Amino acid sequence: MARILIFIYGVLAYLAFLASFSYAVGFIGGDVVPKTIDSGAPPPTAEAVLINALLLGLFAVQHSIMARPGFKRRWTRWVPPPAERSNFVLIASLILGLMFWQWRPMPTVIWQIEHPAGAAVLRGLFAVGWLIVLYASFLIDHFDLFGLRQAYLHLRRREYHHPPFKTPTLYRMVRNPLMLGFLIAFWSTPVMTAGHLLFALLTTAYILVGINLEERDLARILGQDYSLYRRRTPMVLPFLKFGQRNK
Repeated sequence: MARILIFIYGVLAYLAFLASFSYAVGFIGGDVVPKTIDSGAPPPTAEAVLINALLLGLFAVQHSIMARPGFKRRWTRWVPPPAERSNFVLIASLILGLMFWQWRPMPTVIWQIEHPAGAAVLRGLFAVGWLIVLYASFLIDHFDLFGLRQAYLHLRRREYHHPPFKTPTLYRMVRNPLMLGFLIAFWSTPVMTAGHLLFALLTTAYILVGINLEERDLARILGQDYSLYRRRTPMVLPFLKFGQRNK
């Protein structure tokens, strides 16, 4: 029964991810969903900056702490190891829900692309960015990344092993194509408002910090193969040496 409950919990956490991911596309793109990054009555600027920064900071802190191996070792003294990733996914999804709910709009336009062709290109890049995120997650192991594989293996009484190191397609161009997809999506908009700019700047800063934290962990887990991969492959910008590690 415990195995079944952990699997059900994993499925529910995955569904929470799907809901928050889908809502994020509309929230940032300013379309379809009830509340977007620019909708609502704007509060005083200082209040908006403070609350929005705290919301994004909460998400960044949760990701940075809960993804670290040391935290996982302590955390799994209290929660079943097969549910550890599902806990991470569920808490992250709930924090995103809180951000969507409490985000304060800052609708002042910083720049705007009025030419229809230019606007269409940016909307297309926005869609491409999200597609890269999804595609990159499936290239490595989408269901492991979001906790379902761990719960399923536990249900089948099979031992969990970390997915083997591999560099399919996009991962031969950059080490972090998933993060590249997010950056493309966050910055590709024909109308850049102050709120959207704040979101893009803070998430970009966190992505760069988070990549370095994650890659240190991966180097310890995967060893020499990953260290060599880091030296020869750009971090997030394809075809450019910026972001490569030369040591």
